[in-house]
Amino acid sequence: MTVSRTVCLGFLVFITIGTVLLLLPWANASGQWGNPLVALFTATSAVCVTGLIVVDTGTYFSPLGQGIILALIQIGGLGYMTANSFLMLLLGRRLKLKDRVAIQQSMDHNELAGGSSLIVSIIAMTMIIELTGMFVLYPTFQRDFGVGLGLWLSIFHSISAFNNAGFSLFADSVVGYALNPWVNFAITGLVILGGIGYQVIMELFLWARQQVQGDRRRTNFSLNFKVAISTTLALLVVGTVAFFIIEFNNAATLGNYAPHHKLLMAWFQSVIARTAGFNSIDIGAMGEASLFIMIALMFVGASPGSTGGGIKTTTLRILLACTRMVLQGKEDVLSYRRQIPPSRVLKAIAVVMGSGLLVLSATTLVSISNPTISFIDVLFESVSAFATVGLSTGITADLSDVGKYVIIITMYLGRLGILLFMAALLGDPKPTAIQYPEEDLLIG
Repeated sequence: MTVSRTVCLGFLVFITIGTVLLLLPWANASGQWGNPLVALFTATSAVCVTGLIVVDTGTYFSPLGQGIILALIQIGGLGYMTANSFLMLLLGRRLKLKDRVAIQQSMDHNELAGGSSLIVSIIAMTMIIELTGMFVLYPTFQRDFGVGLGLWLSIFHSISAFNNAGFSLFADSVVGYALNPWVNFAITGLVILGGIGYQVIMELFLWARQQVQGDRRRTNFSLNFKVAISTTLALLVVGTVAFFIIEFNNAATLGNYAPHHKLLMAWFQSVIARTAGFNSIDIGAMGEASLFIMIALMFVGASPGSTGGGIKTTTLRILLACTRMVLQGKEDVLSYRRQIPPSRVLKAIAVVMGSGLLVLSATTLVSISNPTISFIDVLFESVSAFATVGLSTGITADLSDVGKYVIIITMYLGRLGILLFMAALLGDPKPTAIQYPEEDLLIG
């Protein structure tokens, strides 16, 4: 039972438990037993922090069902190994070496030491950020829905946003708050923090504490921090400008709003496109150019060690650095005056190839089973499922049963990561002393 197999099985266990719970009459607003496919789809989407839905979460499920979905989102956002390790610590058990290795692999962490403190700090950081988001959202929701429902809406959307799940209790997501800066910046802030990665947040925290204490020593940020921050900022700016320009005169999206409102809505969709499934405009009404840009942003996704999916920002930067080095006639891959190990370069290539094949397979199967749906909509849905984003042009509920099962599998594989899933299938690599002769071949 390897680490990768443990993680894969752990997610399957939580999806199964969630499916059974969402089938219960008490979990459904109708008070009757739920639809098995709806329960499976919703549980998978929640555990894989995707946000794709086939029914309206706020009206189909009872408050208990919504609470179950929220619990699945929190577990899925933390990750199976983090949630399981935290439960072990609560029960007073110490983490074994295998548990620490599993945490290291599942979070892409570099060190084995301090497994217990790492888990505790992740949980504490998560609670602090989610509570902060709740307090920011509460005044608006309390004004519109009263004390009790306003509090529940604040809790639900804060946890959903930070875990990059994109689930909303509003039928139109947050379209009703498209012009509300508090809601917009609260949700985008939570999404960015959830998608930037634990290690980056901790480095930011340590730097801020150093500034508050008056320590003027130069902070040496890690290469992961520099790459994740710079790539995230670049993608946010590119997405905002692109959506602002392309959708500027589209009456179905931004066309009827003032320029500063258009900028706010373009910013919101640029943030959401990479990690979470909220929307403040009608995605299905966007032009094909905007949808294609959104597909590219979703495919890249968030940063390593975060609650988001995609191939990750660091993978994109490694491939761009490889391209730059080849064009310059150099063999070493450099970034910020640091040499990237060849093993990381090979992993980045494998991630992109595996992810591309997964998206290609999902798109083909969904297209075959749903011939009446346009290709761009199917591709958008498949990439959204793979990158655990949760955005949709509105076709999710209209998919055939076969198409829904394909999306379910794609969400599951996208949350695990294609390399981890292949490692679970193939097992740990066996050491070998064989070395083969080198031979050149033509490329390009």
